Amino acid sequence: MSRKLSGLRAWYVQRLSAAYITFYVLIAVISMLFNGTPTTYKSWATVWSSPLVSTMTLLFFTALLIHAWIGIRDVILDYVHPFGARLVVLSLFAVMLITSGLWVARVLFNAIN
Repeated sequence: MSRKLSGLRAWYVQRLSAAYITFYVLIAVISMLFNGTPTTYKSWATVWSSPLVSTMTLLFFTALLIHAWIGIRDVILDYVHPFGARLVVLSLFAVMLITSGLWVARVLFNAIN
């Protein structure tokens, strides 16, 4: 695959993830405006126990992590030139994003049960 095609795919994924992030935030804000913001743990747990809300939230965080990965990867590829340093920095960010994703999944799973 050519580098041009790879860059175009990353560009599309970045834009699609940004569109979903925007959609999710707008729906969440509108929902909180009309339904009120939950103030207790029990009320938050009730909100997250809905399969639709938990699925949309998991997709939101997946889109957020993918969006962050593409953005930070492109910045690192542009500005960190030594291969070893680039590998270390990319690896650290990958581990951080994967760990964050697993943590979010665990929190959502615990809220459902």
